[in-house]
Amino acid sequence: MSDKRYILTKEEANQKILRMSIQLAENLTDSNAPVILIGIKENGLVLAEKVSGLLKNYISNSIKTISIELDKVHPKTVLLSENLDALGTNMVLIDDVANSGRTMLYALKPLLDMYPRSIQTMVLVERMHKLFPVEPNYVGLSLATTQEDHIQVEVINGEITGAFVI
Repeated sequence: MSDKRYILTKEEANQKILRMSIQLAENLTDSNAPVILIGIKENGLVLAEKVSGLLKNYISNSIKTISIELDKVHPKTVLLSENLDALGTNMVLIDDVANSGRTMLYALKPLLDMYPRSIQTMVLVERMHKLFPVEPNYVGLSLATTQEDHIQVEVINGEITGAFVI
């Protein structure tokens, strides 16, 4: 059993999610296009739903939240929770932790075929070990860790309760 070294408390995580939601809202103010928040299952979807609730306070655009599912080790197949007409929409791909950039890059692939107006990315915690060319637009916390460290975002009953290093 490993010790949990918390890097974010529930309050800190919520503060960062609020800040990222406000930044996203500011960047969407010049567009009336619908917004589609796409959470990478599991924890990315929890984060996307939280952002959706906050975003409604700042923009009048229609907001839809869906999930995307892929094997994070061998991301051959990428599945959206529903088929969409995303032509001209503002899409935001959301995950809890960005490590190498692989998951985000593969999750972006099917979105490009939908011809959205824009695609942005958001993560609660970003590690500094990029192997793929994906830099999130919105980051709650950037953290330099060793390759052996793993970051876990803790979700209990659909609520983000913190993040820790294993």
